Amino acid sequence: MNERISRAGFAAAGLALAALAASLPTAAQDRAASWEHPKTPWGDPDIQGMWPINHMTLVPLERPEGFGTRNVLNDEEYQQRVQMLARRNNAYEQEQRSDKMGMGHWAEAGQIPTRIASLIVDPADGQFPELTEVGEQRSEKMGSSWFRDTWDRPEDFDVWDRCITRGLPASMFPMQYNNGIEIIQSPGYVVLRLEMIHEARVVPVDGTPPLDGDIRQWMGESRGHWDGNTLVVETTNFNGEPHMTNIGTSGSPRYNTPTSEQLRIVERFTRISEDEMEYQITVEDPVMIERPWTAAYTWVRNPDYEIFEYACHEGNEQIRNYIETSRYERQQQAAAND
Repeated sequence: MNERISRAGFAAAGLALAALAASLPTAAQDRAASWEHPKTPWGDPDIQGMWPINHMTLVPLERPEGFGTRNVLNDEEYQQRVQMLARRNNAYEQEQRSDKMGMGHWAEAGQIPTRIASLIVDPADGQFPELTEVGEQRSEKMGSSWFRDTWDRPEDFDVWDRCITRGLPASMFPMQYNNGIEIIQSPGYVVLRLEMIHEARVVPVDGTPPLDGDIRQWMGESRGHWDGNTLVVETTNFNGEPHMTNIGTSGSPRYNTPTSEQLRIVERFTRISEDEMEYQITVEDPVMIERPWTAAYTWVRNPDYEIFEYACHEGNEQIRNYIETSRYERQQQAAAND
């Protein structure tokens, strides 16, 4: 079985991450100010390349409560993360050596430990906002393979279970596998190619007017512009179906997080060196959450990373198996109670 990423790629990403100095914003700004940003042939800032986010897999979305407003691991906490990552990578590599595939292959190997305590940076305590009353009601009724006990129809699962989409903002956060993100540019457009669910976000940056508000889409509709060397992308026109977060991202809320058609997302992509890019995403949905929230972390370019086809539906027997098993278990329970 081929290695997903070469060791040379790991080493290159590791050297880049070592330079992050715990990814503090001030350090990133200093590096960006002293670095000459490349341009495309048509004059836009060049942010193209393969930017996999698998190095962030062990960073939780929500910050552990004991950290408070501190978002940097101390030496002891960092060593614990290093050891956790070593166990994860060893499980993968042991399966490689024995030429078999088991649970170790559910988690991609090669991640590099960082000192960031959580992806969420606002609120300052790194916690996901409280749901509104409407959000709580919707959460209880949402489909999911994780947060319910019975299944009778496909709609009892979330749209990721059904191989439709991870949605936004969830698609921009690290998962246990398929973390590839490739940025492609052409005059007037930036394309964000996502490995998970093999989606491509096509972002006009040429002043194309927004879609009519009545047009709603799974991933919304994005429009971008350049603020200096920073790409700013605003996404609206969501259909309100996908979850706002999902369990595949470490440290995500352990309940359904709904979205509405009023979901609005603003992203900022700032390349600060040859192999680093600061990524920030702000999410607001006044129907479902009490306040906006922001996540931020550093991307690391790795040209050795390869994106593989994400063929979900071809082998997706989960939906049928869950429904059949759920019905069988309830029939057996009912018979036992007679």
